[in-house]
Amino acid sequence: MNDKPRLHSAGPHHLDRARDLRPLIESEAAEAEALGRLTEPVVTALHEAGLFDVWLPAPLGGAELSPPELLAVFEELSYADPSTGWVVMATTLENGTGGAYLGDEAVEDIFRGPRTPLFAGQGTRPGTAVPEDGGFRLTGRWSFASAMPHARYVHSLGVVEGTGEERIFITPVEDAKLLGNWDVLGLRATGSVDYAIDGAFVPESRTHPFAQREPLRGGAIYRLGLLDQALICHSAWALGVGRRLLDELVRHVAARAGRPGQLAAGDTFHTGLARAEAAHRAARALVRETWDDTARTLDAGGPLSTRQETMVRLALNHATSTLTDVAGFAYTSGGTTALRDGLLQRLFRDAHAGAQHITSGPQALRECGRELAGLAPGEEWAVFSLEPRRP
Repeated sequence: MNDKPRLHSAGPHHLDRARDLRPLIESEAAEAEALGRLTEPVVTALHEAGLFDVWLPAPLGGAELSPPELLAVFEELSYADPSTGWVVMATTLENGTGGAYLGDEAVEDIFRGPRTPLFAGQGTRPGTAVPEDGGFRLTGRWSFASAMPHARYVHSLGVVEGTGEERIFITPVEDAKLLGNWDVLGLRATGSVDYAIDGAFVPESRTHPFAQREPLRGGAIYRLGLLDQALICHSAWALGVGRRLLDELVRHVAARAGRPGQLAAGDTFHTGLARAEAAHRAARALVRETWDDTARTLDAGGPLSTRQETMVRLALNHATSTLTDVAGFAYTSGGTTALRDGLLQRLFRDAHAGAQHITSGPQALRECGRELAGLAPGEEWAVFSLEPRRP
Protein backbone atom coordinates (compact mmCIF):
# COMPACT_ATOMS: atom_id res chain seq x y z
CA MET A 1 0.00 0.00 0.00
CA ASN A 2 1.34 3.43 -0.95
CA ASP A 3 1.73 5.57 2.18
CA LYS A 4 3.38 8.50 0.43
CA PRO A 5 1.52 11.84 0.71
CA ARG A 6 -0.72 12.62 -2.26
CA LEU A 7 -1.45 15.93 -3.93
CA HIS A 8 -4.09 18.09 -2.36
CA SER A 9 -6.67 19.97 -4.45
CA ALA A 10 -8.90 22.87 -3.56
CA GLY A 11 -10.67 23.21 -6.91
CA PRO A 12 -11.23 26.45 -8.87
CA HIS A 13 -12.27 28.58 -5.88
CA HIS A 14 -9.00 30.52 -5.58
CA LEU A 15 -8.72 31.03 -9.33
CA ASP A 16 -12.22 32.53 -9.33
CA ARG A 17 -11.21 34.87 -6.52
CA ALA A 18 -8.09 35.93 -8.39
CA ARG A 19 -10.19 36.77 -11.46
CA ASP A 20 -12.62 38.76 -9.32
CA LEU A 21 -9.75 40.91 -8.03
CA ARG A 22 -8.48 41.87 -11.49
CA PRO A 23 -10.30 45.25 -11.70
CA LEU A 24 -8.94 46.32 -8.29
CA ILE A 25 -5.41 45.15 -9.03
CA GLU A 26 -5.38 46.90 -12.40
CA SER A 27 -6.70 50.15 -10.94
CA GLU A 28 -3.97 50.21 -8.25
CA ALA A 29 -1.02 49.14 -10.42
CA ALA A 30 0.26 52.60 -11.37
CA GLU A 31 0.17 53.83 -7.78
CA ALA A 32 1.90 50.66 -6.62
CA GLU A 33 4.73 51.24 -9.07
CA ALA A 34 5.14 54.81 -7.81
CA LEU A 35 5.19 53.59 -4.18
CA GLY A 36 7.56 50.71 -4.84
CA ARG A 37 5.19 48.25 -3.15
CA LEU A 38 1.64 46.98 -3.50
CA THR A 39 -1.06 49.29 -2.19
CA GLU A 40 -2.89 48.48 1.03
CA PRO A 41 -6.27 47.94 -0.70
CA VAL A 42 -4.69 45.23 -2.88
CA VAL A 43 -2.84 43.55 0.01
CA THR A 44 -5.99 43.53 2.12
CA ALA A 45 -8.07 42.13 -0.73
CA LEU A 46 -5.52 39.37 -1.39
CA HIS A 47 -5.62 38.40 2.28
CA GLU A 48 -9.42 38.42 2.38
CA ALA A 49 -9.59 36.28 -0.77
CA GLY A 50 -7.27 33.69 0.79
CA LEU A 51 -4.71 34.13 -1.97
CA PHE A 52 -1.78 34.35 0.44
CA ASP A 53 -2.52 30.84 1.74
CA VAL A 54 -2.66 28.99 -1.60
CA TRP A 55 0.63 27.18 -0.86
CA LEU A 56 0.16 26.73 2.89
CA PRO A 57 -0.24 23.08 4.00
CA ALA A 58 -3.83 21.98 4.49
CA PRO A 59 -3.16 20.85 8.11
CA LEU A 60 -2.36 24.50 8.89
CA GLY A 61 -5.60 25.71 7.32
CA GLY A 62 -4.09 26.48 3.93
CA ALA A 63 -5.39 25.68 0.48
CA GLU A 64 -2.31 23.62 -0.51
CA LEU A 65 -3.10 23.86 -4.21
CA SER A 66 -1.70 21.34 -6.68
CA PRO A 67 0.93 22.47 -9.24
CA PRO A 68 -1.65 22.93 -12.05
CA GLU A 69 -3.89 24.95 -9.70
CA LEU A 70 -1.01 27.15 -8.58
CA LEU A 71 -0.02 27.76 -12.19
CA ALA A 72 -3.55 28.96 -12.98
CA VAL A 73 -3.77 31.32 -9.97
CA PHE A 74 -0.34 32.89 -10.51
CA GLU A 75 -0.94 33.23 -14.24
CA GLU A 76 -4.18 35.09 -13.56
CA LEU A 77 -2.67 37.45 -10.97
CA SER A 78 0.35 38.15 -13.21
CA TYR A 79 -2.00 38.95 -16.08
CA ALA A 80 -3.72 41.56 -13.89
CA ASP A 81 -0.38 43.07 -12.84
CA PRO A 82 3.11 41.52 -13.08
CA SER A 83 4.25 42.93 -9.73
CA THR A 84 1.18 41.63 -7.92
CA GLY A 85 1.63 38.17 -9.39
CA TRP A 86 5.31 38.23 -8.43
CA VAL A 87 4.66 39.25 -4.82
CA VAL A 88 1.99 36.60 -4.29
CA MET A 89 4.02 33.80 -5.84
CA ALA A 90 7.16 34.70 -3.87
CA THR A 91 5.61 35.03 -0.45
CA THR A 92 3.31 32.03 -0.80
CA LEU A 93 6.21 29.82 -1.90
CA GLU A 94 8.09 30.85 1.22
CA ASN A 95 5.27 30.62 3.75
CA GLY A 96 4.10 27.36 2.16
CA THR A 97 7.46 25.64 2.33
CA GLY A 98 8.00 27.06 5.81
CA GLY A 99 4.73 25.52 6.92
CA ALA A 100 5.75 22.18 5.43
CA TYR A 101 9.38 21.96 6.55
CA LEU A 102 9.88 23.98 9.78
CA GLY A 103 9.81 22.37 13.21
CA ASP A 104 6.63 22.06 15.24
CA GLU A 105 7.57 24.79 17.73
CA ALA A 106 8.24 27.31 14.97
CA VAL A 107 5.05 26.46 13.09
CA GLU A 108 2.90 26.74 16.19
CA ASP A 109 4.32 30.21 16.85
CA ILE A 110 4.46 31.60 13.31
CA PHE A 111 1.13 30.34 11.96
CA ARG A 112 -1.07 30.74 15.02
CA GLY A 113 -2.66 34.07 14.04
CA PRO A 114 -5.93 34.59 12.16
CA ARG A 115 -4.15 35.86 9.03
CA THR A 116 -1.52 33.95 7.05
CA PRO A 117 1.83 35.69 7.64
CA LEU A 118 3.78 36.99 4.68
CA PHE A 119 7.40 35.96 4.15
CA ALA A 120 10.07 37.71 2.09
CA GLY A 121 13.73 37.08 1.49
CA GLN A 122 16.26 35.42 -0.74
CA GLY A 123 17.16 31.78 -1.12
CA THR A 124 20.13 31.67 -3.48
CA ARG A 125 23.18 33.65 -2.25
CA PRO A 126 23.89 32.52 1.30
CA GLY A 127 24.84 34.19 4.54
CA THR A 128 26.79 32.49 7.34
CA ALA A 129 25.21 30.59 10.23
CA VAL A 130 27.32 29.85 13.33
CA PRO A 131 25.98 26.96 15.46
CA GLU A 132 24.97 27.87 18.99
CA ASP A 133 23.09 25.95 21.67
CA GLY A 134 19.57 25.42 20.38
CA GLY A 135 20.11 27.17 17.07
CA PHE A 136 22.38 29.41 15.01
CA ARG A 137 23.68 32.97 14.75
CA LEU A 138 22.91 34.24 11.25
CA THR A 139 24.85 37.00 9.50
CA GLY A 140 24.78 38.15 5.92
CA ARG A 141 23.51 40.46 3.23
CA TRP A 142 20.93 39.44 0.66
CA SER A 143 19.27 41.03 -2.37
CA PHE A 144 15.91 40.82 -4.15
CA ALA A 145 13.66 40.30 -1.11
CA SER A 146 10.38 40.49 -3.01
CA ALA A 147 7.40 41.54 -0.84
CA MET A 148 9.60 42.78 2.00
CA PRO A 149 7.46 45.92 2.59
CA HIS A 150 4.57 43.60 3.53
CA ALA A 151 6.46 40.84 5.36
CA ARG A 152 6.35 39.68 8.97
CA TYR A 153 9.10 37.09 8.51
CA VAL A 154 12.31 36.88 6.49
CA HIS A 155 13.37 33.74 4.61
CA SER A 156 17.16 33.59 4.08
CA LEU A 157 19.65 31.04 2.83
CA GLY A 158 22.68 30.45 5.02
CA VAL A 159 25.66 28.09 5.09
CA VAL A 160 26.39 26.47 8.46
CA GLU A 161 29.91 27.20 9.58
CA GLY A 162 31.97 24.05 10.05
CA THR A 163 29.71 21.72 8.04
CA GLY A 164 28.97 23.67 4.87
CA GLU A 165 25.31 22.62 5.06
CA GLU A 166 22.88 24.97 3.32
CA ARG A 167 19.78 25.77 5.36
CA ILE A 168 16.85 28.17 5.19
CA PHE A 169 16.50 30.45 8.21
CA ILE A 170 13.25 32.19 9.20
CA THR A 171 13.61 35.35 11.27
CA PRO A 172 11.22 38.13 12.33
CA VAL A 173 11.41 41.10 9.99
CA GLU A 174 12.64 43.17 12.95
CA ASP A 175 15.92 41.20 12.84
CA ALA A 176 16.65 42.48 9.34
CA LYS A 177 18.00 45.89 8.37
CA LEU A 178 16.32 46.96 5.14
CA LEU A 179 18.88 48.51 2.79
CA GLY A 180 16.64 49.70 -0.04
CA ASN A 181 18.49 49.67 -3.36
CA TRP A 182 15.38 48.92 -5.46
CA ASP A 183 15.86 51.48 -8.23
CA VAL A 184 15.14 49.21 -11.18
CA LEU A 185 13.82 49.01 -14.72
CA GLY A 186 10.73 46.93 -13.97
CA LEU A 187 8.77 45.09 -11.29
CA ARG A 188 9.14 48.21 -9.17
CA ALA A 189 6.03 47.47 -7.09
CA THR A 190 7.51 44.21 -5.78
CA GLY A 191 9.64 46.11 -3.25
CA SER A 192 12.47 43.59 -3.72
CA VAL A 193 14.94 45.46 -1.53
CA ASP A 194 18.35 44.41 -0.23
CA TYR A 195 18.61 43.54 3.46
CA ALA A 196 21.18 42.54 6.07
CA ILE A 197 21.11 40.46 9.24
CA ASP A 198 23.86 40.80 11.83
CA GLY A 199 24.18 37.93 14.29
CA ALA A 200 20.48 37.24 14.83
CA PHE A 201 19.78 34.09 16.86
CA VAL A 202 17.60 31.62 14.97
CA PRO A 203 16.20 28.63 16.91
CA GLU A 204 16.81 25.34 15.13
CA SER A 205 13.07 24.76 14.69
CA ARG A 206 12.97 27.94 12.57
CA THR A 207 15.38 26.42 10.06
CA HIS A 208 15.29 23.58 7.57
CA PRO A 209 17.71 22.10 5.01
CA PHE A 210 17.61 23.89 1.68
CA ALA A 211 17.38 20.54 -0.10
CA GLN A 212 14.58 19.17 2.08
CA ARG A 213 12.02 17.17 0.09
CA GLU A 214 10.04 15.30 2.73
CA PRO A 215 7.37 17.46 4.39
CA LEU A 216 6.66 17.35 8.11
CA ARG A 217 3.10 18.35 7.28
CA GLY A 218 1.16 18.62 4.03
CA GLY A 219 1.04 16.53 0.87
CA ALA A 220 3.04 15.54 -2.15
CA ILE A 221 3.74 18.98 -3.63
CA TYR A 222 6.34 19.60 -0.93
CA ARG A 223 8.27 16.52 -2.08
CA LEU A 224 9.41 18.64 -5.03
CA GLY A 225 11.75 20.59 -2.76
CA LEU A 226 12.09 24.35 -2.61
CA LEU A 227 13.80 24.97 -5.95
CA ASP A 228 11.49 22.84 -8.09
CA GLN A 229 8.47 24.47 -6.47
CA ALA A 230 9.90 27.88 -7.40
CA LEU A 231 9.82 26.82 -11.05
CA ILE A 232 6.02 26.77 -10.81
CA CYS A 233 6.05 30.44 -9.80
CA HIS A 234 8.21 31.76 -12.60
CA SER A 235 6.60 29.63 -15.31
CA ALA A 236 3.13 30.92 -14.42
CA TRP A 237 4.37 34.50 -14.18
CA ALA A 238 5.90 34.42 -17.65
CA LEU A 239 2.71 33.01 -19.14
CA GLY A 240 0.45 35.58 -17.48
CA VAL A 241 2.56 38.56 -18.53
CA GLY A 242 2.99 37.26 -22.07
CA ARG A 243 -0.76 36.81 -22.50
CA ARG A 244 -1.41 40.34 -21.21
CA LEU A 245 1.13 41.84 -23.60
CA LEU A 246 -0.52 40.20 -26.59
CA ASP A 247 -4.02 41.19 -25.48
CA GLU A 248 -2.99 44.80 -24.87
CA LEU A 249 -1.29 44.98 -28.24
CA VAL A 250 -4.44 43.78 -29.99
CA ARG A 251 -6.51 46.37 -28.09
CA HIS A 252 -4.02 49.06 -29.08
CA VAL A 253 -4.24 48.11 -32.76
CA ALA A 254 -8.04 47.91 -32.74
CA ALA A 255 -8.32 51.39 -31.20
CA ARG A 256 -6.24 52.85 -34.02
CA ALA A 257 -7.63 50.92 -36.96
CA GLY A 258 -8.05 53.04 -40.07
CA ARG A 259 -5.58 55.74 -39.09
CA PRO A 260 -2.87 56.40 -41.70
CA GLY A 261 0.71 55.49 -40.99
CA GLN A 262 0.10 52.93 -38.29
CA LEU A 263 2.99 50.46 -37.95
CA ALA A 264 0.58 47.73 -36.91
CA ALA A 265 -1.51 48.05 -40.06
CA GLY A 266 0.79 46.22 -42.44
CA ASP A 267 1.39 42.65 -43.49
CA THR A 268 4.65 42.45 -41.52
CA PHE A 269 2.80 43.17 -38.29
CA HIS A 270 0.08 40.64 -39.05
CA THR A 271 2.67 37.94 -39.70
CA GLY A 272 4.59 38.87 -36.56
CA LEU A 273 1.44 38.81 -34.42
CA ALA A 274 0.51 35.36 -35.71
CA ARG A 275 3.97 34.06 -34.87
CA ALA A 276 3.94 35.67 -31.41
CA GLU A 277 0.53 34.20 -30.64
CA ALA A 278 1.65 30.74 -31.75
CA ALA A 279 4.88 30.97 -29.76
CA HIS A 280 3.06 32.01 -26.59
CA ARG A 281 0.48 29.26 -26.89
CA ALA A 282 3.19 26.68 -27.58
CA ALA A 283 5.12 27.80 -24.49
CA ARG A 284 1.99 27.59 -22.38
CA ALA A 285 1.22 24.12 -23.71
CA LEU A 286 4.72 22.92 -22.83
CA VAL A 287 4.48 24.30 -19.29
CA ARG A 288 1.09 22.68 -18.77
CA GLU A 289 2.20 19.36 -20.27
CA THR A 290 5.30 19.11 -18.09
CA TRP A 291 3.53 20.06 -14.86
CA ASP A 292 0.56 17.78 -15.55
CA ASP A 293 3.05 14.95 -15.98
CA THR A 294 4.85 15.94 -12.79
CA ALA A 295 1.58 16.11 -10.86
CA ARG A 296 0.64 12.57 -11.90
CA THR A 297 3.98 11.25 -10.68
CA LEU A 298 3.73 13.07 -7.36
CA ASP A 299 0.17 11.93 -6.79
CA ALA A 300 1.18 8.33 -7.41
CA GLY A 301 3.84 8.63 -4.71
CA GLY A 302 6.82 8.46 -7.03
CA PRO A 303 9.91 10.65 -7.23
CA LEU A 304 10.51 12.73 -10.34
CA SER A 305 12.92 11.34 -12.88
CA THR A 306 15.90 13.38 -14.04
CA ARG A 307 14.14 13.81 -17.40
CA GLN A 308 11.01 15.21 -15.70
CA GLU A 309 13.14 17.72 -13.79
CA THR A 310 14.86 18.62 -17.04
CA MET A 311 11.56 19.27 -18.75
CA VAL A 312 10.12 21.59 -16.07
CA ARG A 313 13.33 23.62 -16.23
CA LEU A 314 13.24 23.65 -20.01
CA ALA A 315 9.58 24.68 -20.01
CA LEU A 316 10.34 27.63 -17.72
CA ASN A 317 13.31 28.75 -19.78
CA HIS A 318 11.29 28.52 -22.99
CA ALA A 319 8.34 30.40 -21.50
CA THR A 320 10.66 33.17 -20.31
CA SER A 321 12.52 33.55 -23.61
CA THR A 322 9.17 33.54 -25.42
CA LEU A 323 7.98 36.30 -23.08
CA THR A 324 10.92 38.55 -23.91
CA ASP A 325 10.35 37.97 -27.62
CA VAL A 326 6.65 38.84 -27.24
CA ALA A 327 7.54 41.91 -25.18
CA GLY A 328 9.95 43.16 -27.82
CA PHE A 329 7.38 42.65 -30.58
CA ALA A 330 4.65 44.41 -28.59
CA TYR A 331 6.92 47.33 -27.78
CA THR A 332 8.05 47.96 -31.35
CA SER A 333 4.53 47.45 -32.71
CA GLY A 334 3.09 49.83 -30.13
CA GLY A 335 5.01 52.76 -31.60
CA THR A 336 5.10 55.97 -29.57
CA THR A 337 2.33 54.72 -27.29
CA ALA A 338 4.69 52.06 -25.95
CA LEU A 339 7.48 54.62 -25.67
CA ARG A 340 5.47 56.79 -23.30
CA ASP A 341 4.58 55.98 -19.70
CA GLY A 342 1.61 53.63 -19.70
CA LEU A 343 0.57 50.01 -19.60
CA LEU A 344 2.44 48.76 -22.68
CA GLN A 345 5.65 50.37 -21.48
CA ARG A 346 5.25 48.99 -17.95
CA LEU A 347 4.55 45.47 -19.22
CA PHE A 348 7.64 45.66 -21.43
CA ARG A 349 9.81 46.75 -18.51
CA ASP A 350 8.33 44.19 -16.13
CA ALA A 351 8.81 41.36 -18.63
CA HIS A 352 12.50 42.09 -19.06
CA ALA A 353 13.03 42.56 -15.32
CA GLY A 354 11.44 39.21 -14.50
CA ALA A 355 13.43 37.45 -17.22
CA GLN A 356 16.63 38.29 -15.32
CA HIS A 357 15.74 35.84 -12.53
CA ILE A 358 18.34 33.14 -11.93
CA THR A 359 15.84 30.31 -12.43
CA SER A 360 15.63 31.28 -16.12
CA GLY A 361 19.37 31.69 -16.58
CA PRO A 362 21.60 30.17 -19.25
CA GLN A 363 23.27 27.58 -16.99
CA ALA A 364 20.09 25.57 -16.53
CA LEU A 365 19.36 25.69 -20.28
CA ARG A 366 22.81 24.34 -21.12
CA GLU A 367 22.35 21.52 -18.61
CA CYS A 368 18.94 20.72 -20.07
CA GLY A 369 20.53 20.29 -23.47
CA ARG A 370 23.25 18.05 -22.07
CA GLU A 371 20.69 15.80 -20.38
CA LEU A 372 18.44 15.70 -23.44
CA ALA A 373 21.44 14.67 -25.54
CA GLY A 374 21.97 11.65 -23.29
CA LEU A 375 25.28 12.99 -21.97
CA ALA A 376 24.40 12.97 -18.26
CA PRO A 377 23.93 9.28 -17.36
CA GLY A 378 23.75 8.66 -13.64
CA GLU A 379 23.36 12.39 -12.88
CA GLU A 380 20.58 14.27 -11.10
CA TRP A 381 19.57 17.89 -10.73
CA ALA A 382 21.16 19.86 -7.90
CA VAL A 383 19.61 23.35 -8.10
CA PHE A 384 20.79 24.67 -11.52
CA SER A 385 23.21 21.96 -12.57
CA LEU A 386 23.43 18.20 -13.01
CA GLU A 387 25.70 16.28 -10.65
CA PRO A 388 26.52 12.58 -10.13
CA ARG A 389 23.66 10.87 -8.31
CA ARG A 390 24.34 10.39 -4.62
CA PRO A 391 24.36 6.78 -3.42
